[in-house]
Amino acid sequence: MDFFLKKFISMFLMPLPLGVFFIVLALLLLYRNKTKPAKFMLALSMIWFFLFSYPPFANTLLYSLESKIPTLHKAPENVKYIYVLGGRHHTDESLPITSQIVETSVVRLTEGIRLYHQLHEEASIIVSGGRGSFDPTTHAAMQKKLALALGVKKEKIILRPEPRDTEEEAIAAKALLDDTPFILVTSASHMARAVQFFKNEGLEPIPAPTNHLGRIQHPNYTDLFSSDALEKSRIVFHEVLGLIWQKIKGI
Repeated sequence: MDFFLKKFISMFLMPLPLGVFFIVLALLLLYRNKTKPAKFMLALSMIWFFLFSYPPFANTLLYSLESKIPTLHKAPENVKYIYVLGGRHHTDESLPITSQIVETSVVRLTEGIRLYHQLHEEASIIVSGGRGSFDPTTHAAMQKKLALALGVKKEKIILRPEPRDTEEEAIAAKALLDDTPFILVTSASHMARAVQFFKNEGLEPIPAPTNHLGRIQHPNYTDLFSSDALEKSRIVFHEVLGLIWQKIKGI
C-alpha cells in the first residue's frame, strides 16, 4: 500500500503538474469573477515556471543534493560486491540494449562496471528491479543483458528481480549480503536517500554516486524556460519528497 500511495502522491507533487494546477485554479477564480485571487495565482504560476525551468536555479538545487556524498574514484580493495540500483527500461528487441534501458540506468551500470574492472573482475555485480506496469521483462534481466554486452562475466552477475523500489532493494541486500562490505551505485541525487534505506537495514554501504546532472560552472543566465532545467527540478522534487517520506516513516 505504501508503494502505490507514494507513487500516486509524487506523480502530482512535481513542478509541472503543480504549475498547471495553479493556472487551472486561476482560470476557475476568473470564471467566478474573483479577479484579485486569480491575478495572484496567474502571477504565482508564471514565477513558478520561470524559477523551476531556469537552468541556474535548477542546477543549483540539484547540485545541493548531488554534492552531499563525494565520488568514489577508486574502489577499496577486497570488496566482493557492487550493488547497482535499478531504474527503468522499455523492452523492444528491434533496438540495441543501450536504447532499451533509460540513460540513468545505463550510467549507473557503467559506473558499476568501471569499479568492477578496478577490482580486477573479482567482485560480483548485483542488478535489481522488477517488471514495469506493461513490460514483460524485469529490469534486473535487462541490466544483466547490458552487463554481458559490456564484458562482465556471467558468473559475476547476481540478479534480484523482486524489488520495486530502493527500500525493497535494501531489504534484498540485507538478505543477500548481511554484514559483507559492498559498494552501492546509484544516481548522485538519489544517493543520500538510498544510503539511509540501507543503513536502516543495518548495512554500511560504500557509496559510489554517479550520473551527476547539476551544472554550476559557467552558468548560462540567458537560457530561459528550459525543459532540461524543468526535468532537473523534477528530480529535486522527487528526492525531497522521498526524504520527507523517510522522515514520516521514521527511517
